[in-house]
Amino acid sequence: MYRLSKVAANVVARGIRQAAVRQNHHTSGPDFHDKYGNILLLSGTVFCLGIWGYVITQTGITWNLSPVGRVTPKEWRE
Repeated sequence: MYRLSKVAANVVARGIRQAAVRQNHHTSGPDFHDKYGNILLLSGTVFCLGIWGYVITQTGITWNLSPVGRVTPKEWRE
């Protein structure tokens, strides 16, 4: 069991080292998410809230939230 955990730790450490080396060679300029991430998140939120606001207020959907008191059993036919 000790040998297995030692091998697993070496594999994890090797992956971390490779990721660190990869990031060191990467250019440090802003990527797409740094430039537009917050703007896209905010615009998507505004769009979603706008659509749901329209659906709730303008479409006239009856939201049958609870059937209690509305459902009555039919008469039994013999």
